[in-house]
Amino acid sequence: MPQPIRLKDHEKDARVVRNRVLVGAVGILALTLVLFARMYYLQVIQYDYHSTLSENNRVHVQPIPPNRGLIYDRNGVIIADNRPSFSLTLTRERAGDWETVLDTVVEVLALTPEDRELFEKRLRQGRRPFEPVPIYFELSEEQIARIAVNQFRLPGVDVAAQLVRHYPLREHFAHSVGYVGRINEQELKTLDPVNYSGTHHIGKTGIERFYEDELHGEVGYEEVETNARGRVLRVLNRTDPKPGKDLQLTLDTQLQEAAEQALGGRRGAIVALEPSTGEVLAMVSQPSFDPNPFVTGISFKAYAELRDSIDRPLYNRVLRGLYPPGSTIKPVVAVAGLDAGVVTPSTRVFDPGFYQLPNYDHKYRNWNRSGDGWVDLRLAIARSNDTYFYDLAHKMGIDRLHDYMTRFGLGQRVSLDMYEETAGLMPSRDWKRGRYKQAWFPGETIILGIGQGYMQVTPLQLAQATSLVATHGKWIRPHLAKSLDNEPPVDPDPIPDIKLRDDRFWDYARQGMEEVMHGERGTARKVGNSAVYRIAGKSGTAQVVAIRQGERYNSAALAERHRDHALFVAFAPADDPKIVVAAMVENGESGSGVAAPVVKQVIDAWLLGEDGQLKPEFRPALPMAEQKSDRPHE
Repeated sequence: MPQPIRLKDHEKDARVVRNRVLVGAVGILALTLVLFARMYYLQVIQYDYHSTLSENNRVHVQPIPPNRGLIYDRNGVIIADNRPSFSLTLTRERAGDWETVLDTVVEVLALTPEDRELFEKRLRQGRRPFEPVPIYFELSEEQIARIAVNQFRLPGVDVAAQLVRHYPLREHFAHSVGYVGRINEQELKTLDPVNYSGTHHIGKTGIERFYEDELHGEVGYEEVETNARGRVLRVLNRTDPKPGKDLQLTLDTQLQEAAEQALGGRRGAIVALEPSTGEVLAMVSQPSFDPNPFVTGISFKAYAELRDSIDRPLYNRVLRGLYPPGSTIKPVVAVAGLDAGVVTPSTRVFDPGFYQLPNYDHKYRNWNRSGDGWVDLRLAIARSNDTYFYDLAHKMGIDRLHDYMTRFGLGQRVSLDMYEETAGLMPSRDWKRGRYKQAWFPGETIILGIGQGYMQVTPLQLAQATSLVATHGKWIRPHLAKSLDNEPPVDPDPIPDIKLRDDRFWDYARQGMEEVMHGERGTARKVGNSAVYRIAGKSGTAQVVAIRQGERYNSAALAERHRDHALFVAFAPADDPKIVVAAMVENGESGSGVAAPVVKQVIDAWLLGEDGQLKPEFRPALPMAEQKSDRPHE
């Protein structure tokens, strides 16, 4: 039987609809209240937070690197300045796929795969977020135009103008002034991250490194408004950086060039000091190199050529070159012997051409195989008599000899502001026992008396020891800085002066050195006879290869680089020293014949005027009777 058809209940349907509408309205109201509550929380309660966050997205603080201080020579000639340059920078956060961008840069500028590798290496170094990283320096006008045309393909890439360190005199001061280079990751860990923000270069060697803190300056800042793509729209606030301090050096450009000419292209080193002040007037290490490529990044190939060169142009021979001093230290040994009381100025030793220790057969040869007969202290210095100084060293003993040589700065760093200086070596009993686990032998003391054996010194140490003889033991550390921001350098750890029992001991050594240059039997009399002033000097040779007992030195049988080094030290004028010079000519063989003319040429350049006579400031004062009076005759 069919079911009856139910009639539609309109009232019930209406009630259901009303309930649904009510539930929906309540839900919408609740959601609206939640939305308004969230908006209230974000816009009212967290207003400060989001306002600051929004402002930080719009406003950025950018560092302004300071201008590096300039470096001048003693006469105001610029040695290191800052040159405007256009560089290519890349900001990784704006570049997106920055590796693809680098590929595009290489393509646009037609660069090499080596450049591409260098760019990537620079970008991977530590840096601050959103900090532009210079990847290519010294853009040409054509390269700038190519970047501008292809800007749409290079997100995050910009052309920035900046000041880049420049050395106008190039290789002349590469070893003394040094150079700046890009900050590496190891240096970045030790630097002040605030003061070096925005700075990409730091002093690597020489004066640039030693006075880095003063030359760098203090960073500045500017608040800038940027758009969503990171491009600067306007500058809101600016704090100017404080530029680095300017540095005036003691070096003299003309004397430096004269010293380089004196070497004549030979390998070697020259250092000239003003004995009364310790100022370094010239510092030459040849061959040298152009430091400018190191500033913006030298190529691997160019660096390899410098690094692997047999002539070692990167090697600072003045500060790092270690050589046996040879006979150049005989005046110092003479002063030590006089003060120790083991000899007097009149003490004589007979020289048959060799020296023998008691009860030993070994003969220690004098350079003059025929011997000089009876020699006293003055003649021993003039003739550079080895036998006399063998005997003196034996009488002194290693302990006293080591003590005196150390007081003259041998075997220790002597400079005030030369970062690369090495200490050298002044051997002792304790040193040999620690180094070789062996006792000290008398024969080792003997050869130390003529500057051979284990002893190793730098040309700077030789110059300083000679300066101490010239100034009667007044200790002033050699230094390159004459003034920093118009303030002279201060020695924080001064070395005490050398005090002798009798101040005349200095004069005895000086007189012997004068005889070297001007005496009838002096080893460098041919050089000294042409001088218009008195010079006190001493020659020396440093063995490169050992010669067996009984054999003679044969220059022709040796390769050029195995021949003896030639050394010479001198100060002038002898009675009132104004300059001290130490020279080392690698494989020059003869101190008197090769190094002495080099030293005299340097001294001439400093003391003599264009007329070949002493400059007025170096002429001795005339006695009162000889001075001309400006008063009219009465």
